[in-house]
Amino acid sequence: MSEPLPHLIEEIIEQSSQDILSNDVTTALAQADDKALALLLESLPIDERLALWETIAAKRKLGVLIEMRSDPREVLIENTDANLWQTFFIDIEAEELLELADSLPSALLEQAYAAMDKVQQAYFAQANEYTEEQIGHWGTHEFLSLPINAKVRDGLRLIRREMPRHCDLIFLTNRSGQFSEAVPIALLHAQPEHVPLVDIALDDINTIMDTESCLIASKQVQLSGFGALPIVDENQKLIGRLDVTTAAELSFEEYERQLMAGAGMDEDEDLFSPVRKSSQNRAIWLGINLLTAFLASAFIGMFEATLQQVVALAVLMPVVASMGGIAGSQTLTLIIRGLALNQVTPANVGALLGKELKVGGLNGVIWAIVIGAVAVAWFGDPMLGVVIGLAILLNIIAAATAGIFVPVLLDKLKIDPALSGSVILTTVTDIVGFVAFLGLGTLFLL
Repeated sequence: MSEPLPHLIEEIIEQSSQDILSNDVTTALAQADDKALALLLESLPIDERLALWETIAAKRKLGVLIEMRSDPREVLIENTDANLWQTFFIDIEAEELLELADSLPSALLEQAYAAMDKVQQAYFAQANEYTEEQIGHWGTHEFLSLPINAKVRDGLRLIRREMPRHCDLIFLTNRSGQFSEAVPIALLHAQPEHVPLVDIALDDINTIMDTESCLIASKQVQLSGFGALPIVDENQKLIGRLDVTTAAELSFEEYERQLMAGAGMDEDEDLFSPVRKSSQNRAIWLGINLLTAFLASAFIGMFEATLQQVVALAVLMPVVASMGGIAGSQTLTLIIRGLALNQVTPANVGALLGKELKVGGLNGVIWAIVIGAVAVAWFGDPMLGVVIGLAILLNIIAAATAGIFVPVLLDKLKIDPALSGSVILTTVTDIVGFVAFLGLGTLFLL
């Protein structure tokens, strides 16, 4: 896209009232690829989005829909003339339909499936044997494959055809379709044509199990040094491959999902989704947060007499809670990432806890001294400095402990730590911080 996205958004919204786009905007849209158009459409209010959708050529609309998030594209699907879908679905492939399946009404899904040839229908059925979290659902069937007894001449003949993207290996299979070897395409031109391909095959090539998680499989490809790796089933039958572009997209989607889940939101939510729908999506987590806030308030209420006599404690309470919350979120983020990559196991949780307690203890001592000194300078009471310093130390250590155990326990209970871990952690650090601070204040200041 030749023009920056913010500039295009501004121009389209300004020109929407005139029902005609300037030549510059029209040119920019014509030059934009499907991904850029999808991002632009997602960035526009609903009325402007629908108006722009009407200007996009019919032959490009399917590609643009595939690149969009599910919520914003559902608006376009609902407002597309039913007679156009037959045109959209001409030559649709299984991988494209998989991207759209969650957004299409059942009637359109059946229409798209019927438009595919038998091979693509088989690929689509095979992909749906896996969940969306398993890499077998997303593997591509565009790869180069030859029998195990093929020779260099066969490989040279094969690569003269249209090459799939990121294709630097030829996969060799036996008569049963089981993966056997992988041959680097770069080696073919330096070998006599009669040489068997197995003689120049790699000594060891990693394969991806079809039931592997998308994130782990993506990491395997990104660290492999190859453009793609083969995907095999439990019988070692070659069922597809995962290339670096798809791996990067899956990794980004997982990162975005975790980012949004941390706020209790769906990564597919439309920027301009209806107010009622957005409110419903967010209300449940606001309610959960309210319950945890009341719980923390209940513990504060236990020290009402202390607060009435030592007003400085009320002034400094947010400092204790905030320091614990930040320290805990740092550990929580580290552990959630480790769980996602299968790096955190029962065998190393103890070592992780020891390390994080040491980090928490060191940071706790440093910031206890700093904050204690500030409190003394502010209120002129050395004992108040001691109280808040000890409370900070205890809360940061508690935050480190909770940051380890909360996501690990949630993971064991099959609850997504990214979705609910931060809510539980905040509750723990608030309660521990307030009880420690106010409790110590009761003991030493009254």
